[in-house]
Formats: sequence, C-alpha cells, structure tokens
Amino acid sequence: MLAYILISCNTGSETTVISELKDMPEIVEINGIWGKYDIFLKISTTDTNKIDQIVQRLRNHPDVTDTYTMHVLYGQGGSIDDD
Repeated sequence: MLAYILISCNTGSETTVISELKDMPEIVEINGIWGKYDIFLKISTTDTNKIDQIVQRLRNHPDVTDTYTMHVLYGQGGSIDDD
C-alpha cells in the first residue's frame, strides 16, 4: 500500500518534525516543501493498519497542526516506468 501525506507544522518546527519522522521504515521519502503544507511524506507498507498508525502519530505530535492523507489507487497511473 502506498500513500502520500502532507503535513502542516507550527512555524519553525519543520526540521525537528522531519528529524523525528525520517527513521520510520515505512517512510520512503520525506521532504520539506513550500506552500499550504510544510512536509511531504511518501509511505509504503504491506500492513494497511500501519498507515493509520502513522497518521495517528502525526496528529498527536505537538508541532503538527494539520495532515492530508492520499491513498494511492492502484491501476490508475503509477510510475512513468510502469507498463
């Protein structure tokens, strides 16, 4: 299962939040971004409950103010290298 999560943080806390999250094995990509959201996560796991656990952890983080989770629909697009 693949999901993307956008995160808004308290101003100035982005690097701290990224540091605390980047050791999670399910996170295959994490980047600071500009715009409405501050952090972009790409999550990959075979356990569907794990995404829920990650979102719950994010929502309980004192510096996270908002999250937006997007689950990937398989069979509709994908990598440009996919046949």
